[in-house]
Order: sequence, then C-alpha cells, then structure tokens
Amino acid sequence: MKVLVSACLLGINCKYNGGNNKSDKLITFLNESTDCTFFKFCPECLAGFPIPHNPIEYVNGKLIDKDGNIYNKQLEKGQCEISKILDNNHFDLAITKAKSPSCGKGKIYDGSFTKTLVDGDGFAVELIKAKGIKVITEDEL
Repeated sequence: MKVLVSACLLGINCKYNGGNNKSDKLITFLNESTDCTFFKFCPECLAGFPIPHNPIEYVNGKLIDKDGNIYNKQLEKGQCEISKILDNNHFDLAITKAKSPSCGKGKIYDGSFTKTLVDGDGFAVELIKAKGIKVITEDEL
C-alpha cells in the first residue's frame, strides 16, 4: 500500500507558524504497517509559502489571509505541483491534516479566522479526491 501523508503529521516543521502537528498514532500506524510505503508532502510548501507565514484559509476557491490578501498564484502553483505528484505515483490512500486549508477533509475553517468550521475540503484534498484516492485525516485513524 502506498500512502500520501501530510508532512506536518510526521513531525516536520512545515506548519504555517513553523511548528508541526506530529501524530504519534499515525507514526505508529505507518511503522506497524509492513506492506506500507509513504510519501510525505506539504501543499503549502509546494505552493511556495515560506515557513513561517501568516495563517491562510481556503474560501470559495481562494487562499486568503486574515488581512484579506488573496494568494491565487500560490494556490495555482500548489495545485500544479500536487497534480504532478499524483500523476507520477499511484497512491492507495492519503492521510491528511484535519481542518487545514490545504489538507482538511469534510470540514475546513470558514475564512473568518475565528476557528469556525464549514463543510468543505482543502485545496490539496480536492485534487486527491478527484484522482479517486481515498482520503482520511489523522482524526479518523
């Protein structure tokens, strides 16, 4: 089984604030899965955002920050880079960061920067799902 994994969940400091979202449960799952290989990725790094950077949220097909700046060029670059990864690999599963503007599945923040959730997927998850790859978040392990 080949798994695409959000890098921040593996303890890599690629979160917008320079930190990570290390999931010991995920790491244990990957280590105990003998037939599993994984590929780590960070959509926001692929999009060209520096680490750290201002928080962003994904709203109506746009990446915005709390000051209302729109990052369409970064969004397009990120989508292009993710598409290349998906086109050049066969993944059986993707495990992504819940609620993230790039990796969230089912629920993401609404753009008000108040931690209010709305139905939706992050921009990377939209692409991953469009390729027919099953997506779960670390909360679903």
